[in-house]
This record gives sequence, C-alpha cells and structure tokens, in this order.
Amino acid sequence: MRLQVEDATDENLMVQVAEGNKAAFRQLTLRHGMRYRALAYRFLGDMARAEDLVQDAFVKLWTNADSFNAGKAKFTTWFHRVVVNRCLDEKRKKTIEQLPENFDQVDQTASVEVLLEKDAVGKRLSRALDALSERQQTAVKLSYFDELSNQEAADVMGLKLKAFESLLVRSRTKMRQVLAAEKTDLLSALG
Repeated sequence: MRLQVEDATDENLMVQVAEGNKAAFRQLTLRHGMRYRALAYRFLGDMARAEDLVQDAFVKLWTNADSFNAGKAKFTTWFHRVVVNRCLDEKRKKTIEQLPENFDQVDQTASVEVLLEKDAVGKRLSRALDALSERQQTAVKLSYFDELSNQEAADVMGLKLKAFESLLVRSRTKMRQVLAAEKTDLLSALG
C-alpha cells in the first residue's frame, strides 16, 4: 500500500519518483524547492541563475531517481550535495555580467555614504570569504549560511567529520587573518 505523498518521507517519495509517480515528484519540489533555491542563490548571487540551476537539478532528479540510495544518505543530504556541486560547476563557468533592467533609471535610494556604511560588514565578510579556497568556502556556507550540522555538511562534501571540522577551523582562521589584515591596513591609512 502506498502512503499519501503528503505523509511520505522524502526517501519514500524518491522510491515513488523512481516508479514514475508525478505526485511524489511534485511533493518533493514543493517541500524543498525554496530551500535549494536559497542555497543556490547564496552560492551564485543571482536569483535567475539559482532558479534555473535548481529546476535543472530537479529535472535530473526526475530522470535519474533510481540513482538515489536511501541506505547511503538522507534525501536532503544527497540532494544538497547535488545542488552544491552544480553551483560550483556553474561558478566555474565564465559569464558575462549583464546590466540590470533599470540601469538607466535615476537611483532614488539612500546616499552612497549611507549605503556604504550599511553594507560595510557584509562586504568585509564577503572579501574574507572570497579569500578562501573553494572547499573552504563551501564548508563555511554549509555550516553558517545553510545551518547544517557538522555531520550533515561533512556528508554533503563527502568528508569524514574530523576532516570537515579541520577544514572549517582552517577556514575561520583564514577569514580572521584576512579581516585582521584589512583592519590593520585601514588603521595605517588613517594614521
């Protein structure tokens, strides 16, 4: 007897998707679509690209559902890894930045000084994150932005827990060094 798709676990839904059950597939996309779109957006910084990437990942899930093995990982861990890998592949591609649709419109937002002050912390963190290797960036994003446990993040990255924790420690240390150097440069410029 088949469970109602609303009550089924993700793993049971994947079994049904592998059998061609469209309702099970729809339930998985409804349950997890927003989460993985947000994940992709954090990696790519472009909502349209993030939406396209996640839609493509779900299409591949539909066509290759039988490749999921519930004995090896939870669905969310497995699909998290699929989306992260697709994001990393997408980031490696060279893309041409397009001008925003409202490029030629007059900006009615706050002054430049206010915007710079408001965004300063975010930019500093972004620069520190950019100084990390791709693996270190992935570890930080999974742990702090996606709020995965260390074990879940290690599973997504295909690492042992201790290796992931060591990678995370090195990542935080590198970010602290970058932020400290930036602070020192700023103070010497003012001094």
